[in-house]
Amino acid sequence: MSANKLKGTLFIICAPSGAGKSSLVRELVDAVPDLAVSISHTTRPPRTGEKHGVDYFFVGEDEFRTLLEQNTFLEHATVFDHLYGTSHTWVQEQLADGKDIILEIDWQGAQQVRSIIKDTVNIFILPPSLAALEERLKGRGDDDRNIQRRMQDAVSEIEHYGEFDYLVVNHFFDRTLKQLSAIILGARHDHHRHRDYYESLLGQLLQ
Repeated sequence: MSANKLKGTLFIICAPSGAGKSSLVRELVDAVPDLAVSISHTTRPPRTGEKHGVDYFFVGEDEFRTLLEQNTFLEHATVFDHLYGTSHTWVQEQLADGKDIILEIDWQGAQQVRSIIKDTVNIFILPPSLAALEERLKGRGDDDRNIQRRMQDAVSEIEHYGEFDYLVVNHFFDRTLKQLSAIILGARHDHHRHRDYYESLLGQLLQ
């Protein structure tokens, strides 16, 4: 990484199901320049309108397992019989190019990533209350059994709040979006995080 170029930051964003994470991230990427969501590898077939290299990197199971054996992934998981993984190489290339990357994963995946990339910014999105979370799940049309399971999972996930740098309560969508934007923009001006870049600049300014 050239000292004359600001390196990107990897932002890990976690939240219980129904807390509004996906909607917030979509708006966040539109609102903040040079910010993108990590593109995962998956063995799931493409859905209508999805594009390889844009929505996912679609691969066969044999190829995925080969990549897994080669320690290609920062984290990986099995979801509904399909394999998903985040490419370490792809993420590092984006960061080296100066792009900030958002990784939407659960707390277990976050632990995997932090064991490999130490310099991450970790954000946990909280619902304003369990009652509000339940109402949001009902509003999505989940059945009662699914809702109860997701509510139990939510409590288990929230218990890991201490592993995150920032806690953001999604009470009002627009306000939460501004708070997330502030965290990302603030990280770009953290001279400890971007020591090489700022030390190079300051060396020129203070000659």
